[in-house]
Amino acid sequence: MDMANILELQRAYFNSGETRSVSLRKSRLKKLKEVILSRESEIYEALSMDLGKGTMEAFSSEVAFCLNEIDHTLWNLERWAKPRRVNVPPVYLPASAKIYPEPLGIVLIISPWNYPFQLVISPLIGAIAAGNCAVIKPSSLSENTADLLEEVIGEVFPPEHVSLQRISSKNMNSLLEQKFDLIFYTGSTRVGRMVMRSAARHLTPVILELGGKSPCIVDASADLEISARRIVWGKFMNAGQTCVAPDYVLVHESVKAEFIKMMKKELEDFYGKEPRLSIDYSRIISEKHFRRLVSLIRGDIVAGGEYIKEDLYIAPTIIDNVTWDSKIMEKEIFGPILPVLEFDTLDEIIKQINDRPKPLALYVFSGYEYVKEKILRNTSSGGVCVNHTLIQLAPGGLPFGGVGDSGMGSYHGKASFDSFSHFKSVLRKPFSFDNRYLYPPYGRISAVWRSILRRFI
Repeated sequence: MDMANILELQRAYFNSGETRSVSLRKSRLKKLKEVILSRESEIYEALSMDLGKGTMEAFSSEVAFCLNEIDHTLWNLERWAKPRRVNVPPVYLPASAKIYPEPLGIVLIISPWNYPFQLVISPLIGAIAAGNCAVIKPSSLSENTADLLEEVIGEVFPPEHVSLQRISSKNMNSLLEQKFDLIFYTGSTRVGRMVMRSAARHLTPVILELGGKSPCIVDASADLEISARRIVWGKFMNAGQTCVAPDYVLVHESVKAEFIKMMKKELEDFYGKEPRLSIDYSRIISEKHFRRLVSLIRGDIVAGGEYIKEDLYIAPTIIDNVTWDSKIMEKEIFGPILPVLEFDTLDEIIKQINDRPKPLALYVFSGYEYVKEKILRNTSSGGVCVNHTLIQLAPGGLPFGGVGDSGMGSYHGKASFDSFSHFKSVLRKPFSFDNRYLYPPYGRISAVWRSILRRFI
């Protein structure tokens, strides 16, 4: 079927009211969990073929993440879906007011290649939990995972509920020309702008999960060994192809030399003397991205720097003595290259961060509370993690999303349910009592009535 027919089929199914049943939503999510568990080894194999991901990394960042999200949603869904009562001003009593969560309709989920399983399933969980139908467009670069996702989705959902469409990026305009009730896009800021322009034609709301150059600040009071371990882990997971990976490190000048030594030690502890032999180190997704990243390996290379085109391998690389004007500081790196800049005062780096587009994440490592608070209160980012990296994505109660150039809207946990829902305000009033003073002519009582309304509305 072409896209118009799929949307017609889904629209009819949505209008039947079946997806509004909370029990149906829960049963489909339970089935999704069962199928993920039954095909776990196949998921690992597909991720290894696409990105060279090791089993443990694939489990923690893709499979376990989705399973936890399903469990969290199933545990809370009935409560989230209940109407919420709100107060009515006394002058309008007797009356009741409630907010009803209702599904938006048919949503489009466009996912990227870097976490190709998680970044399809995680937003889909929210879409289904809220009662929607969905069309999914996975990345064509991670084709092995897309093949498996097509089977998983087909095993869990009928096409009138969820349909996965294998559309190349070149033909995405034909998809965006269709009328959806919400578009959820994860990817680059450049394509995010294109998605938003297309959505504007239909006044379709969008959730954009983009990226940016996420700064990582290490001040002189930080525990350098633990900070190095956590930063190296967050940066080089998935070979740096993570939207919230530390893009660059700002280290206080008094501890920079020691900190670089610590990072080099942690790199060797993680991946050995030859990271290309490590089963825990991923590969670059494509030759195009490989060439772009290799062009950035310039300057004072203190670790790594090696690459093998045939294997799409780039060693975890650290570059020292980078400045704000260096080429590598122009755009998000999205790869296993970590520039190190030094700073003297907090004020100077706060200004530099604020002079640039707002990042998706910001990391601060410090032993001083005033340092953490000063950075938190004087910078803007999608999220912040203090004294660690990446783990701000884990708690179901923390919404995840960007701000400014790094995106709009949020998801994970209840934020996913909320983002895929419309909250309809409903006021009910009986015929049993009707306050005549609400209506004209007001006459002499108008001044008194204005005083009452001013006080109670």
